[in-house]
Amino acid sequence: MDHARLIESLVRRGIIKTEKVRRAAERVKRELFVPERYKEVAYEDIPLPIGDDQTISAPHMVFIMNEVLDLEEGQLVLEVGSGSGYHAATIAEIVAPSDSQPSRWGAVITVEINPRLASLAFENLSKAGYSSRVHVVNADGSSGLPLRRKVDRIVVTAAAPQIPPPLIEMLADGGKLVIPVGSPGFWGQDLLLVEKRGNNIIKKHITEVAFVPLRGRYGWS
Repeated sequence: MDHARLIESLVRRGIIKTEKVRRAAERVKRELFVPERYKEVAYEDIPLPIGDDQTISAPHMVFIMNEVLDLEEGQLVLEVGSGSGYHAATIAEIVAPSDSQPSRWGAVITVEINPRLASLAFENLSKAGYSSRVHVVNADGSSGLPLRRKVDRIVVTAAAPQIPPPLIEMLADGGKLVIPVGSPGFWGQDLLLVEKRGNNIIKKHITEVAFVPLRGRYGWS
């Protein structure tokens, strides 16, 4: 399957619903974020290995999460689990589109606990032209980051035992977080949408998923 056919399939299946998510899907080339030996299957709708028992998520899962996040231009987004950098690039194309003025840009901060993958994500994002819009941090993302302001959106790309409290603390009032929660395994994890409304935390089940386990203080040991 090629890039265009993948996007057409995702639109037809109702995975991609909005023009902004479709535009991001069209602009970001997944082949730039997969290992050389997998480039021929970069546009198959499947996860692919990126080393160290980690994967680049299947495209349908990336865009399900982006649709649920309700991303908007100008937002500050935190990603926990950079992987190879692909998901962060698709988010950047919505909050800081290539055809918009830098003065209007939002930003993506992506945190990766694995040093090799943090370097890989930085290299891939730089080559793809996203180094000014996506900032890669090698740290324990489950513990949050000491930022000067709250973030508008958070996406976690690995399954956690529970929602890490530091991430709730980082979220702005009215902000949204998407996270898979559940035990490591093939299926049975819940993809949750979490909304912060004042002191209230509202959770909504989106779908059943299978992600690699989250590492770090609030991840799986």
